[in-house]
Amino acid sequence: MSKYVIGVDFGSLSARAVLVSTADGKEIASAEYAYSHKVMNEHQICSPRALATTALQMPEDYLDALNMTVLEVLEKSRVSPRLIGALAIDFTASNILPILNDGTPLSSLDRFKHNPHAYCKMWKHHGATEEAKILTDTAKRICPEILEPYGGIISSEWCFSKIFETLRKAPEVYHTADRFIEAGDWITMMLTGSDKRSACFAGYKALWNRDNGYPPEEFFGAVDPELRNVVTEKMSGDVCELGEAAGELNEYGSLLTGLDVGTKVSVAVVDAHAALPSVGAVNPGDLMIIMGTSACHILISDKDVPINGICGRVMGGVVPGYIAFESGQPAVGDGLAWVINNCIGSEYEDEARIKNKSIYDLLNEKAEALGVGSGGLIALDWWNGNRSPYADYDLSGMILGITLSTPPEAIYRASVEAIAFGARRLVEGFENGGITVKRIIVSGGIAKKNPFIMQMLSDVLGREILISDLKEAPAMGSAVYAAVTAGAYTSIGDAARAMANMDFNVYTPRAEAKEKYVILYPEYVELSEYFHKTNRVMERLRKLGKGE
Repeated sequence: MSKYVIGVDFGSLSARAVLVSTADGKEIASAEYAYSHKVMNEHQICSPRALATTALQMPEDYLDALNMTVLEVLEKSRVSPRLIGALAIDFTASNILPILNDGTPLSSLDRFKHNPHAYCKMWKHHGATEEAKILTDTAKRICPEILEPYGGIISSEWCFSKIFETLRKAPEVYHTADRFIEAGDWITMMLTGSDKRSACFAGYKALWNRDNGYPPEEFFGAVDPELRNVVTEKMSGDVCELGEAAGELNEYGSLLTGLDVGTKVSVAVVDAHAALPSVGAVNPGDLMIIMGTSACHILISDKDVPINGICGRVMGGVVPGYIAFESGQPAVGDGLAWVINNCIGSEYEDEARIKNKSIYDLLNEKAEALGVGSGGLIALDWWNGNRSPYADYDLSGMILGITLSTPPEAIYRASVEAIAFGARRLVEGFENGGITVKRIIVSGGIAKKNPFIMQMLSDVLGREILISDLKEAPAMGSAVYAAVTAGAYTSIGDAARAMANMDFNVYTPRAEAKEKYVILYPEYVELSEYFHKTNRVMERLRKLGKGE
C-alpha cells in the first residue's frame, strides 16, 4: 500500500500542492505558486479596449505551477518518489482551452498569439452570454430534457458556450483546434499522454450524463450547422469516474513533477467538489460552501429531484452513489475587493496602518458597530453577474439607499450582507425542492480569515455553521481521491472517513440579529426578482457600456 499521495489545487491566481499520508490524511508538506500572467483580458493580448467580460489565462502558467509546487513538497518532505502512489489535481471550472492533438495550446502558436480566443477562457470569462442564450433557447425547443439537471438554463461560464463563442468570433481558432478541453483534463493529458475526461467536469460543465452522454448532434446542428459534430470532432476522449486513474506518468510528466514514471494520475475534479471529502462532507444532507473569490455551494443527496436555479445535478459528482447538487455565487472575495478598492477612502487605509490592522479587520470592526439595518442600505451581490438561481450574467451589482451621510463601512456591511442573503436563497432553494440540509460546512480563505462574515452568515441563515480549519481543503480533497487511485482505499467514502479533518469552529446565530434579518432579507429577494424579471435595466446598461 502506498504511504503517500499528492493533491494539487489549481485556483484562479495560484496553485497549491500538498503531500499527504494515506493512513490518516496528515499533511506532510505544502507549497504554493502564483501564476506569472495572473488573469488577462483582451487589452493585454490584442485589443486597445479591455472588455469587462473577458478573463483569460496562459496555459503554460499551469504547468509552471505544477512543476514548482510538486518539486517543492518533495524537497521539503524528503519523501522518496517511490513511496508516492498517486497524484491528483483539482481545477477551477469551466476553464476551456483549444489544443492540437498532442496537447499544444493554440495560444502558443505564433499565428494565434494575438487572438484572445486561442487562450484559456477562465470560469469567470463571461464573453459567451449571447451564445449561452442561443444554446438555452435551442435546447428548450429541440431537447428540453438536457436542461432539467441544470435548472433550465445553460450558463455562459460552461464548456459549450465558450466553444460556440470561439466558433462565432474566431472561426479560424475553432477549425484549427483538434480538441477543446477543460484545463484540469489538459493537465492530466500532459502528464500521461491520455485524453481522459473527468465525469465531474463533463457532468457539471458540458451537459454530459451517464445514460446518454453529451447532447445529440441534432441539438448542436440546430444551434449552428458548423457546431453539429462538435462532440465527435472536438471532444473525443473517454469520460472517467472520480477516483479512477486517468493514466500513469509518462517521461514528460515525470520530468515535470519529479515523480517516478508509472506513478498513477487520478481523473481530475472540479476544485470546489474536491473540498468535500477533505472535511468528511460525504453524507446526504451535507452542504459545503467554499468561499474564495467566488462561492460554490455543493449538497450531497440521496434524492434525485429537480431543483430550480442550480448549476448542476450529477450522480457521483463527489461521491459514487450519491447525487451532488451545485449552485454558486460568482463574486464573493472579488466583490469585497472591489468595494475596498473603489469605495473606501485613503483615511481608512491610514487608520488601519496606524492601528496595525488590515483594512478588512478595520472595516469589520466599524461595520459590526453599525448593527443590522442601521446603515440604511441594501445591496445585490451581482458584481460578476448571477450564477444561481438565475444564471444571468447581464445582471450587475447594486447598492440602494446611499445618502450624503453614508459612511464607507455601511457600504461594506451591505455588500457582506448581500453575499449572505445570496447564500440563504440557495439554501432555501434546496430545501424548497425537497432536500433537507442537515449540516452546513464553510471552507476557503474567507471562512478562515474573516469571523465577521462567518457570524453574519450564521445570523442571516438562522442556523449553525461549521468552519473548517483546513488551509487547503481542495488540495487535501484531491489527495483523498489520489488515495483511492493508489489503491490505499476501495471507495471515496472510506478514504474520506479515514483521512478527513473534521475539526470545526462553530458559529451560531445571534437571536437579535437573526430577527432583524428576517425583516431585511425579503427586501433582497424582492429586489432580486424585480431586476431579474420586471425591469431589465441592468441588461440595457450593460449593452450601452459595450457600445451596442
